Amino acid sequence: MIRYFMTVDGTISEREAAEPGCWIELTHPTSSETELIAERYKIDIDDLRAPLDEEERSRIETEDDYTMLLVDIPAVEERNGTDWFETLPLGIFVTEEAIITVCLQNSPVLSAFADGRVKDHHTFKKTRFILQILYKNAQLFLQYLRIIDRKSEIIERSLHKSQKNKELIELLELEKTLVYFTTSLRGNEMVLEKMMKIGKIKKYPEDEELLEDVIVENKQAIEMANIYSGILSGMMDAFASVISNNQNLVMKTLSAITIVLSIPNIVAGLFGMNFLNLPFENDPYAFPIVCGIILLVTLIAFVILKKKDMF
Repeated sequence: MIRYFMTVDGTISEREAAEPGCWIELTHPTSSETELIAERYKIDIDDLRAPLDEEERSRIETEDDYTMLLVDIPAVEERNGTDWFETLPLGIFVTEEAIITVCLQNSPVLSAFADGRVKDHHTFKKTRFILQILYKNAQLFLQYLRIIDRKSEIIERSLHKSQKNKELIELLELEKTLVYFTTSLRGNEMVLEKMMKIGKIKKYPEDEELLEDVIVENKQAIEMANIYSGILSGMMDAFASVISNNQNLVMKTLSAITIVLSIPNIVAGLFGMNFLNLPFENDPYAFPIVCGIILLVTLIAFVILKKKDMF
């Protein structure tokens, strides 16, 4: 899908066709759509399709007619009725006439601009627009990181009462997400640093404060991802040990019960053998006596095991 946007008098609006100074948004474009844009703005078709590959790494490249920035953005994926987080490539192409973004799916990062929710946004101010996209992207990373933190707290409370693997698997998913987030944020930081050194992207004094904000937000997101990843890793190790310890306690209790219950079988088996001159064989109270012996020995065994904290 191709959409065209243009800022006029501080207000962004969607247009029917491309105009000088516009923003062209390609969302999961078809082959014909990418070929159309590539031919019009003299962009290498392979570069234009690079953001459609989920495995593409963050980078920045300059050509004669355009500059390509490839960064990672956070996205939400639903699996088994639960929302999980992942990262997707976002391509930003800066040409003489327009700025072009390419992504596999709709993203809150770009929809905020398309809906006019970003203040002081102008499609023809290309450097500022790129910085605003990166700033919004870092903010979205921070927002999702806070959601991950709340999810981990909910799972932690469940783990206090659970002896199953479900919660540990969920923690593993969150930890994997944090690893992806950290890797993506570091790649974005590299792109941001390199972008400021490239002469083809013009720098303006009024954008310096925004640039500092982008750097601060990105670094904060990296630090938060590292902190949460460390916490989750320690939590997984701790609760894996707790679950293992709980299972050992259950096995210990079952072993003690087995020992206590085996005593009556042993005594009853001895007095049930067909040997001559068994104790109490001629006593009319033989059965109550044998039952009393069984009860006594069982109680003794129970007391001994109880003192050893087997129950």
